[in-house]
Amino acid sequence: MQKTDTNPLDAVGTDPFEVAAVAAQEIAAATGVSAHDIALTLGSGWAKAADLIGETTHTIPAQEITGFSAPALAGHAGTLRSVLLPSGKRALVIGARTHYYEGHGVRRVVHSVRTAAATGVKTMILTNGAGGIKESWTPGTPVLISDHINLTADSPLEGATFVDLTDLYSARLRELARGIEPTLDEGVYCQFRGPHYETPAEVQMAKTIGGHIVGMSTALEAIAARQAGMEILGMSLITNLAAGIQKTPLSHGEVIEAGQLAEPVISALLARIVAAL
Repeated sequence: MQKTDTNPLDAVGTDPFEVAAVAAQEIAAATGVSAHDIALTLGSGWAKAADLIGETTHTIPAQEITGFSAPALAGHAGTLRSVLLPSGKRALVIGARTHYYEGHGVRRVVHSVRTAAATGVKTMILTNGAGGIKESWTPGTPVLISDHINLTADSPLEGATFVDLTDLYSARLRELARGIEPTLDEGVYCQFRGPHYETPAEVQMAKTIGGHIVGMSTALEAIAARQAGMEILGMSLITNLAAGIQKTPLSHGEVIEAGQLAEPVISALLARIVAAL
């Protein structure tokens, strides 16, 4: 049954981990799967990986699960899928990302990650479409995320909660991915608030402070995943060069087109990485 527009994560005094536990119980009831091992949040350009990693046994409209809502961005499926991998492991594919710029608050942004943890997930794969600062990266290039800079001025952690973010993006998983595709480059991801694209000056700021990739997701989710004790692999699809690096105006249509062109290749790559986990 579809949930109402009232989201329990917005209620004063609500424990977001209790809401995630309820959502996990609902996923288990809807799928008959008691626990999942791996979760994938599939951003722009990555969606076809869900069809390649294994057999989808159950597909759930995300808004039917507590705390979730339909995605606001074209290119996101709006579903949660339980996939049986050839190894016998279970993957939870999240096609319903809530972006920070939607204004719902950080709890909603990271609810999918906390729900995945509550289902038993130990490995979290976060993907996105993003702008590249390195001029050697052409649209359609997949890049590993080695670290991030959180420029949202926000955090999913509440109260006196101190979480070590050293090696946030697992060196082991990045090495595993390079074993599958040795040409994979890596870089530091900068999450801006959005929804506007970055100015050329902001891109140069990101470059100056050590950034290589600019986007509007992932960093807050990764922090929540680390808090939950999950091992994290982050990957960006470079859909365009960032403002000022690219000399033509940026557009969301350009992002979608680049994602569509690259999708078969990067989805197959991600499926090979998942098979090696």
